[in-house]
Amino acid sequence: MKDIIYINDLRVKTIIGIFDWERKTKQEVSIDIEFPFDCKRAAATDSIEDTIDYKTICKAIIKFVEESSFKLQESLAEGIASLVKDEFNVESVKLRLSKPGALRGAKDVGLIIHR
Repeated sequence: MKDIIYINDLRVKTIIGIFDWERKTKQEVSIDIEFPFDCKRAAATDSIEDTIDYKTICKAIIKFVEESSFKLQESLAEGIASLVKDEFNVESVKLRLSKPGALRGAKDVGLIIHR
């Protein structure tokens, strides 16, 4: 069994949505992401070179999301998952993406994908 590295509630503003006003105004999305990674070597060496640098991943996700303008959360989630898998060479990703306050009466609305 592998260990899990995760980032929880990364908040980024982006253009997201299908309505005209959503195409003009940045909205906040919340991102949770986790992926398996064997942390034994990093624990033994205590060296950043033997693990995945969370800050580098966050910066890449933030840059991608801020520069995007998807209509659907599904498309944004797929883009983030692909970015993390391809650029950081992780075998699988579980990603939760939500738009806080998108629906009246709901805390948030979103989706969870596994890739």
